[in-house]
Amino acid sequence: MTVSKEELLHIANLADIKIKDEEIDKYLNNLQDILNYTELLNSMNLDELDETIGANDSSNVFRKDEIAQFDNKEGIMANAPEKERNMFKIPKVLN
Repeated sequence: MTVSKEELLHIANLADIKIKDEEIDKYLNNLQDILNYTELLNSMNLDELDETIGANDSSNVFRKDEIAQFDNKEGIMANAPEKERNMFKIPKVLN
């Protein structure tokens, strides 16, 4: 399958991507490489392969969220470069 310049520009328009004229050849080559690779993958014979969901039997292990009382506020505040009214003081982010 070969992608034409018109098809590329149509796809770019649908995706709201602005492509400069000097970039068209680069994008055409990249898109063609992707399509060639997918054709290669589609042509592979997978009949003898077993279905695999994961490479191993591990699963995500999450700890239970538990509320705990923390009483060492002075210890935490000792690490603050600047503090104000028992809170970390940070530079203003928004105006």
